[in-house]
This record gives sequence, C-alpha cells and structure tokens, in this order.
Amino acid sequence: MELTARDFPRDFLWGVATAAYQIEGAVDEGGRGPSIWDTFSHTPGMTRNGDTGDMADDHYHRFLEDVDLMSDIGVNAYRFSISWSRLIPDGTGAVNQEGVAFYRSLCSALLERGITPAVTLYHWDLPQALQDRGGWANPESVVWFADYAATAKDVLGDLVTIWTTLNEPWCSAFLGHSSGDHAPGMTDPGISFIVAHHLMLAHHAAIAAMRATAPRSEDRLGIVLNLIPAWPDNGSAEVKAAAAGIDAIHNRLFAAAVLDGKYPDTVRRIHEALGVADRIDVATLAAAAEPIDFLGVNYYNINHIELDPGAEPMREWPGVPNATLATPPGHLTDMGWGVEPSGLIWMLNRVSEWAPGLPLMIMENGAAYPDEIDPDGRVVDPLRQQYLESHIAAVHEAMGEGANVKGYFVWSLLDNFEWARGYSMRFGIVHVDYQTFERTIKESGYWYREFLGA
Repeated sequence: MELTARDFPRDFLWGVATAAYQIEGAVDEGGRGPSIWDTFSHTPGMTRNGDTGDMADDHYHRFLEDVDLMSDIGVNAYRFSISWSRLIPDGTGAVNQEGVAFYRSLCSALLERGITPAVTLYHWDLPQALQDRGGWANPESVVWFADYAATAKDVLGDLVTIWTTLNEPWCSAFLGHSSGDHAPGMTDPGISFIVAHHLMLAHHAAIAAMRATAPRSEDRLGIVLNLIPAWPDNGSAEVKAAAAGIDAIHNRLFAAAVLDGKYPDTVRRIHEALGVADRIDVATLAAAAEPIDFLGVNYYNINHIELDPGAEPMREWPGVPNATLATPPGHLTDMGWGVEPSGLIWMLNRVSEWAPGLPLMIMENGAAYPDEIDPDGRVVDPLRQQYLESHIAAVHEAMGEGANVKGYFVWSLLDNFEWARGYSMRFGIVHVDYQTFERTIKESGYWYREFLGA
C-alpha cells in the first residue's frame, strides 16, 4: 500500500526548504551588505561557469509568487534562511529596516496561507565585513553570532516559533576552511577545527540569547546537522578505522558538541596532531552547552569508505590518511551520490540512541537530476519522485522503530544556485527558467501535492 501524509501524525510538518543566497538575488538591493559568498563566487575559478548568486531565483522580488506555489503544493511549513548581511549589513551594529521588512512580509504571507515559517539563522553566508575581521576563526565570532540571533528573534519572534542556529556546520568548517571548496575558500586543516569549535560555541550562545529574547512558550530552538553515514567498503580493520575517523569529523564532532558539550576522543587526538588543541578549550564548550528543543537532520546519501595509500589526503576530513570515497552501488544522482534510503533509517536510529526521545526533523532531503521538458511544457522527473517516495518511506519506517520525527522538508522548493556548482544542479520540485525566472511545478511537485492530499 502506498504511503500518504495520512499515515503520519496529524501535527507532522510537511515542508520545502531553501537558503537565502541560493534563491534571493538582489544582492545589492534593500540595504543588504556583501557576504563571503558574494566575494567567493566573484573570484575567478571558484564556481562552475563563474556563476554567482547575484540574481539567483529573484526570490527577493518574487517571494509572494513562491509562497503561492507552496500553498498550491499543499505544504504546511517552509524552512528558509535569513541573510545575515541583509538584516545587519556589517554583521554587527545597525539593523537594516528594509531587511526586517522583507522577512516580516515573507513570514506574514506564509502565516496567512497556513504555512509555518521555520527559520535558519546561518546558511553559510557570513557578512564579508566579519570575514575581514577574521571570520569564524576569530573567537569574537561567538559574540557576533549570539547578538545577531538575538536581533533576529527580537524582530521576527512574534511571527516565527521554529528556529535553527546553523545549517551543516561541517560544510562551513571543513569545505570553507580546509578543502577550500566553499567560501571563504581557505585551505588550513588546523583552522578548520578551530572554526568548528567557534561554530559550536556560537550555536550554544545563540540558543541562550534567543531563549532570553522575546520568549514564547511555543518556541522550538535547534540546529541542523548533515549527518552522513560513513560506512567501510569492506571488513578490514584498516578500512573500518578510516570510516570511524571520517564519521568522527563529519558526524560525532558536531553531534557530541551539540548534545553533550564535548568532543570525541578521536577528534581531540586530531586537534593535538594538528597543533591546535591549546586553541580549542573543551571546558569552555562544556560550560556553554545549552539543551535544544529538536535536532534538524539533513540527509542525502552514504559515504562509502575505502583505502588508497597512493591517494591525496581528503581535505574535507583532515587527519584521516589514505581514505577515499568508493563509488556507491546503483544509479547515482547528478551530484554523484548514491540513492540509499537505508542510510536514513540507520542514522535516525543512531541519533535516537544518542538522545532518546529528542524530537527530530528532516530539514533537507532531495536529489539533483536533469529535467526533461516535454512538448506540452511538463517537467518530467521520475527519478526525483522515486527518490522522495523511498526516503519518506524510510522516515516512516524509522518512526515505527521509535525515532521521534516531527517533520520532513524537501530540498528544494526551487532549482537554485548550488554553491560552487553554480546553476548546473537542479534540486527543485519547481523548475526555474534562469532567463525569465518563470516557475513550473515539476511532476515530482505534483506527486508531493497528491501525497499531501492537497
């Protein structure tokens, strides 16, 4: 029997997700200041085809149309991020009232249509003014972020009750500061661990600041982690050890810091090997730890780990020598990722063991595939529909095994700027013509609407 939304709890959140720099455009309008992604994308060679988010999906001007699309599809929640530099152009100091007005208008439009706004404070777009002061490598970043969180809560707290601090801090720390694949494009493994530490301190400080600012009994505060299983490709002890090392950096570092206020021993040994242990004060983290109301989980794929002694070290996971990624089984998405919903069940069960009973939300899940537009103008994407069906079924199965999942958000509402890959990847359930900005609901979007019973 095919699942429908009626097979889930009545109060389950069914949504779609986006991020500010990926869709808003209008980078020099409405008082917005530049972010590190403006700088990075305008640096030659950093993004595919030199693509930038200058226009993106022009959501800044078309947000009402996009809210109507959500209403048409039938979702009851929308996860989006605030552009820090649109709200506070210099990162600290004066608040931009045009930015406040934009986000208040967006939230009001959502609420008028019965759609719950779920706000992420940071989806990788640090104000460039703060990067010029050292960015996340500067210990002051903890204070900057907590003040920003309090400001956002103050100006939007009457409209928003679901808040997450950081999106995928592994990406910010290690893709941004060790591999150089993301903004700000640094390649210093030691700094990446220091950045990860400051991000964790900033998360806890922001939770405390938001709880003290315009508190409401219905507020739910959390964080979003991209928890990707790291599975050994064979049973050898060496491969298992490499997979455990990657798991420690990608998953357990952030989960333990969030849930327990500490780092795994494996991570501490890497701190020492890289000579940064004295700059990462675990006592400060333990003292700062704040409980969360829910944990956001982003899931796309499984990392299959093998060893290749001749391979260059993977800078995304510094400190794990000779490890490489094996090709996943089966067909791959355009991102080169396998389609393995079993990993989502495994990870939800694992998180449930780490924090029994903690509410969980799938804040991103989706797939990039090429879209076929038929002669009638329909956007036909059966592989994306199959991907969503199989992963929603996995969520249902995990819930049956005890995972306390409260919501599921498709990534993404719209095709958009896919970071360093530019506009070459289409994740949306709504197709965007980047020349005209015309939106067209894909067959996967119509399937989601039918699933939701809209």
